[in-house]
Amino acid sequence: MSEASPQPRQRRIVVLISGSGTNLQALIDAQNTPALPSTRISLVLSNRKAAYGLTRAQQANPPIPTAYLGLQPFLKANPGKTRDDYDVEVARIVAKEAPDLVVLAGWMHIMGEGFLDVVNGDRPYDGEQRVQKPIPVINLHPALPGAFDGAHAIERAYEAFQKGEIKNSGVMVHRVVKEVDRGEPVLVREVEILPGEPIEAFEERLHTLEWKLIVEGTAKVLDEVAPVTSVLS
Repeated sequence: MSEASPQPRQRRIVVLISGSGTNLQALIDAQNTPALPSTRISLVLSNRKAAYGLTRAQQANPPIPTAYLGLQPFLKANPGKTRDDYDVEVARIVAKEAPDLVVLAGWMHIMGEGFLDVVNGDRPYDGEQRVQKPIPVINLHPALPGAFDGAHAIERAYEAFQKGEIKNSGVMVHRVVKEVDRGEPVLVREVEILPGEPIEAFEERLHTLEWKLIVEGTAKVLDEVAPVTSVLS
């Protein structure tokens, strides 16, 4: 009787959210399918307690563990602590999951150096414990590289189109660095803005592309850092 072939271990991703979690849902639906083979979301962390994305995670099959850590409650509960301390605490929660990848999917908090220092292994997160292998972090941003960094990118792009300043916008998945929305692009797709199109219609088309791109970007980076063939149990 021949021995069973070794099964690939599950690649682990942690997803950070702040809102309704439609991009998270795209990842939930894609895990362990040909789009994201041998992959599971091990934790969904939100900085907003009422984020519906937490419910999406809990209603997944099987349910995905969730965590909540808000900046202001953290500061109130820890007098003398700073925003940097909060970022380090978020990184500590992430690091304990030992993920292959962190995905920011609508995470509405700008990460400071503390977070990246921990996930890169440059700073201890629990006593003297450090991340042994840097954990890549990617973010989904509804704009083209170098255009409309930061918040309200969709509205700003639409307004610029109305003024004749641009002809199209886009969506990108990029690596997270200390400069906001300036990390190396992983995937970029242009989205045409149609003359006379209401912003709601443009936004809907853009979001539909986001759901596709966040899965493709996650798969691309996972295949670089943890190819399925090299993660046999």
